[in-house]
Amino acid sequence: MRRRLANVLRPRASGSRYSNLDEESVIRRLLDTLEIRRGWAVDIAAKDGVTMSNTLFLYEDGWRGLAVEGDPDSFAKLARRYRTLDVDLARLWLAPANVVALLEAHGVPREFELLNLDLDGYDRDVLEAILRAFRPVVVCAEINEKIPPPVKFSVTYDPDYVWAEDHFYGQSLSALHELATAQGYALVELHYNSAFLLPAERSPFTPQLPEEAYRSGYLERPDRLRHFPWNVDMEPLHALDTQAKIAFIRERFRRYEGRYEIGA
Repeated sequence: MRRRLANVLRPRASGSRYSNLDEESVIRRLLDTLEIRRGWAVDIAAKDGVTMSNTLFLYEDGWRGLAVEGDPDSFAKLARRYRTLDVDLARLWLAPANVVALLEAHGVPREFELLNLDLDGYDRDVLEAILRAFRPVVVCAEINEKIPPPVKFSVTYDPDYVWAEDHFYGQSLSALHELATAQGYALVELHYNSAFLLPAERSPFTPQLPEEAYRSGYLERPDRLRHFPWNVDMEPLHALDTQAKIAFIRERFRRYEGRYEIGA
């Protein structure tokens, strides 16, 4: 009998060594439920390897891994911090066309244990490329939490893309769910802006629809605007119907026309 993950994965108040919103607790409990004690963790856009890291706690526990970061300053910090760990490092700006070859070149197994993805950009396209070639057991993927279901929004690949540190980045939960379903993955939890996927054939949990996951994992959390105060100007979205939501987003992203996909 499948269980609802939300009933068994309750984040610790202060249990994280490094992650931003205690994503470590969700990852640890998922791995424990699946009886995974050690393996491979791939961190896409690892930044400095410490700040808000969802994988360093595993690397420090003896996991093998690959950490990828394109920014030279962040990569230099990452390299210094990881010099004693069993983790391959790659300084590279990832794209859908090069990510599979990169993982293969570093010997990442086809069915590795954890993928963490947080590009702040064209996340969906890179994730799709990975899932077509690899079958990670646990996927932790950042979403653009301010864009609610059923809106399917994703930034499309652009080699010149640079995040302007505004609301334009990533993918909505509904866009991620569509991709996950197409690749045989189940959405089992949303933890603020981190979505957790498992291969449908291995998941002991009842899959969640984007609407219910979004409601319990973000919208109904009383502290969400304390953690995401910059989202206050997107709050009107929650009171609109679907077409009005899309119109609101198109207006907000008017200067990015042609650089994203949106629908419902």
